[in-house]
Amino acid sequence: MQGIAKALGLHGKQLRLTVLQHMHKGIFSWATLISRIQSESPAVIIPHMGLENITVREILKAKGEAQAGAVYWCSTSHLVHEAVKHMTAQNVGALVVLKSGDEKQLAGIVTERDFARKVLLPGRHSEETRVEDIMTEEDKLITVTSNTNILRAMELMTDEHIRHVPVFDEKVVGMISVGDVVRAIVDQQHQEVKQLKKYITGDYY
Repeated sequence: MQGIAKALGLHGKQLRLTVLQHMHKGIFSWATLISRIQSESPAVIIPHMGLENITVREILKAKGEAQAGAVYWCSTSHLVHEAVKHMTAQNVGALVVLKSGDEKQLAGIVTERDFARKVLLPGRHSEETRVEDIMTEEDKLITVTSNTNILRAMELMTDEHIRHVPVFDEKVVGMISVGDVVRAIVDQQHQEVKQLKKYITGDYY
């Protein structure tokens, strides 16, 4: 039951940096992140196992992506307007980009931040701009695997100043966001508090 306290003691600074970056970068705010977390079902996201034992695979399972193979994507030839509509419809902040004509090959990632910085601010037309013109290309892409520890994923997001990371196991199997990581950490903390309360009140012998 000391797992969360120990992990937060070791990685609490990393978590704070991740949250602060989410507050100050891009078009989404901390209030948006909190709202999204609070809007989720109060049911347990991931069974209590300690942060040091949680991998990206558990996050994907909790999101339902591991079983369904749900990967939200677009191709390099899609117009930015189409990609943004797809993000809005799926309530996601990023799409994996696959190569046009070869939709099994990863080309990069496009995010709402790309849209804001490379289309909105310069005054470009989303109906005339293709995804390949604003995406982060594969050679600059940061990815994780299903076996990556959640704390390592958080560290990568903080160090690289990113909020969405594709999960790549020989092929793209999903996407995690900083919101997913924070939600899992908060959920584990809540479960540990519940266990401590049960221990204090005598439910554990």
